Amino acid sequence: MSFKTNLRRFFGIKTEEELKKVKTSKEKTKEFIESLLFAGIAAFFIITFIVQNTRIPTGSMEDTILVGDFVLVNKFIFGAESPKYIPFTQIEIPHFRLPALREPRRKDIVVFEFPGMRDQIFADDRGVNYVKRCIGLPGDTIQVVDKVVYVNHKQFWIPPHIKYLESFARPKDMVEPRIFPKGMPWNEDNYGPLIVPKKGYTIPLDVTNVDQWATTIDRAYGEKVVDVQNGVVIIKGKPVTSYTFTQNYYFMMGDNRDDSLDCRFWGFVPRDLVVGEALITLFSWDRDIPFTDFFRLIGSIRPERVLLLLN
Repeated sequence: MSFKTNLRRFFGIKTEEELKKVKTSKEKTKEFIESLLFAGIAAFFIITFIVQNTRIPTGSMEDTILVGDFVLVNKFIFGAESPKYIPFTQIEIPHFRLPALREPRRKDIVVFEFPGMRDQIFADDRGVNYVKRCIGLPGDTIQVVDKVVYVNHKQFWIPPHIKYLESFARPKDMVEPRIFPKGMPWNEDNYGPLIVPKKGYTIPLDVTNVDQWATTIDRAYGEKVVDVQNGVVIIKGKPVTSYTFTQNYYFMMGDNRDDSLDCRFWGFVPRDLVVGEALITLFSWDRDIPFTDFFRLIGSIRPERVLLLLN
């Protein structure tokens, strides 16, 4: 059966001959299965390479994106990627990425695969996507001073729906032990300055700073490769005094600044984990209401957020 014929069937278009012809039950069943198969393939292609709907489970982007929003993600713009894992498993398979139309920019709302907590090479649940605001590009210097974000020593653009849960900023001498990079005397309100790595950027490595970079380097290799032996830094069994990054990285933060587990806590987002750009809210309701309470769930629909462009 030709591609053109399947396209006609997918959209319900029939030729004059098909309208006149009386089909047997066997022919109708075969046609139905073929149409269903073609529709499934078309849907898989669209979801994999063009657009995908994702549900927002946390409030880290409030009030730009709310819990219960269903967001349309443009996967094509940053270079769509074929499936990385066998469905319903965390087993990685060979995959490829299409050319990007453009690279992520500051202010973009970006969907990306969560790289894992600060000291993890892989996330516990691989393939889980996060949604955050792109704050820093490769080579940018990021700093937060009393909750105010600075990029390259200039105050960063303020998102229109930015949210703070606390009116005070943590003092500079209040060190957050979970902060990234490991061992830095910072907290989420007074952070940096920190340079976002870019491809070709070289950093010195020694025993005084190896803990800050070990996980980022291990993630690049996909395994534990960084070690210290007799006061010397070792990468993949070889002594080193520096490391050169092999890809670009990005710095993401949530618009809900006091309730966002983001790059300040678990590190940079490598380019190969970027999935797409969040474009529009298709639909929104209160996800905490169970489906069994149908009428209250329907009543929780937020009509003002249906087909809402994100910025």
